Amino acid sequence: MDIGAAAWLVILLALVLANLPFFNERFLALVPFAFSSADGAGRPPAKPFLVRLLELTVLYFVVGGIGRALEGRIGTVFPQTWEFYAITACMFLVLAFPGFVVRYLRKRH
Repeated sequence: MDIGAAAWLVILLALVLANLPFFNERFLALVPFAFSSADGAGRPPAKPFLVRLLELTVLYFVVGGIGRALEGRIGTVFPQTWEFYAITACMFLVLAFPGFVVRYLRKRH
């Protein structure tokens, strides 16, 4: 895989995984979230916001690990400082904004 394809793969993967916590009610899209019971209408329980943030943090490190592995396959893995992680964490939050808007800010009719 060349450098350009690996970079686009990481960006698209980050976009998908950043929005994943907001579009499903399962933890990491695998484990059913059953810490509370279903409501009277029979809908599954909604994940609390803090669980979504925890899931977002875990997925940030998953994308970072995949990016680091792809960088290692291409060539030398460059050492990173705290600035790199601060910028990529902010970018991951920006990529998660569409899912946040759909989940919490969109008016339901």
